[in-house]
Amino acid sequence: MVCSLHCVLLFCLMAAGSVNAEMKLDCKADHMTLVWMDSRSQADTSLFRLGSCVPSSFTPREVFFNVELDDCNFRKLVTGNELNYTNDLVYSSSPDSYVHPFTLPVVCSFERPKDWFPRIYDPVFSTYGVENLVFHIGIMNADFSGPAESTTFPLGSLIPIMASVEQERHQPLLLLLEECVAATTPDLRPGSDLYPIITNMGCLVDSKSSRTKFEPREKSSELQLSLQAFRFAVAQEVYIHCTIVAWDPNGLDETKKACHYKKDHGWELLDDVAYSSLCDCCDFTCKSRKRRSLASGNGLAHKAVLGPLTITDFTS
Repeated sequence: MVCSLHCVLLFCLMAAGSVNAEMKLDCKADHMTLVWMDSRSQADTSLFRLGSCVPSSFTPREVFFNVELDDCNFRKLVTGNELNYTNDLVYSSSPDSYVHPFTLPVVCSFERPKDWFPRIYDPVFSTYGVENLVFHIGIMNADFSGPAESTTFPLGSLIPIMASVEQERHQPLLLLLEECVAATTPDLRPGSDLYPIITNMGCLVDSKSSRTKFEPREKSSELQLSLQAFRFAVAQEVYIHCTIVAWDPNGLDETKKACHYKKDHGWELLDDVAYSSLCDCCDFTCKSRKRRSLASGNGLAHKAVLGPLTITDFTS
């Protein structure tokens, strides 16, 4: 992993008066150091925070952080060929201080590793109160044997996507995609243009008008999706937003299912065609029963964002 940000940042902060400070940022493959210095500042250097981390050391005029990129609530985002770790240097002053509170962005940028593919980190939900679940989602190669070498797909080609949940020391789990939509932004915003892929609690609606389909399961804890590259947002960065659910394999119903549409056959349940009647609601509204509260820590769902990927149309 090669760091493209190895720098010294200079800035001027406006507080009660002018505060001239110097910040040195040194990004390594798995950690970074940051030094904030101001020989004339009246700031209380013990009040600096880098994300959730306190200073490694400080003097009356200098603050030093030496932290791992997996710590301090660093945010990880892949955009194009860059892998960015972002955080905030925050100063929280007392009400009577001459130096007002301020926040400064901190970014470490790296070349995207060739073997990197999206993954969900630091899960916060557990199964029936038994340890944490770890969810994964990624764009795969054609036979789902490893991560894709490219995230650019011609219009009409198939995009292999695999989601999974680690179930070590857990009872058997069934991995489901409850909802997936495509958007042009890594976060969903009011008024965003969306392309529905999976809706209605597990209905692969895109399969009604394309070659999109769920692939036969190899493990209950994995779900493979072949998604036909769509015309939505051609030549733009596309992000796929999904809700991933881990569930009891014996607890399928209208609200917990994986259904896709087969031409000349209609809706089919991926995991047991004999119970495809659970998919009948896909053309209407699948009624939801009362869900467990995710805030309580007993939830089995996780939000995931996959991308960016690009769909090209060489005929246009």
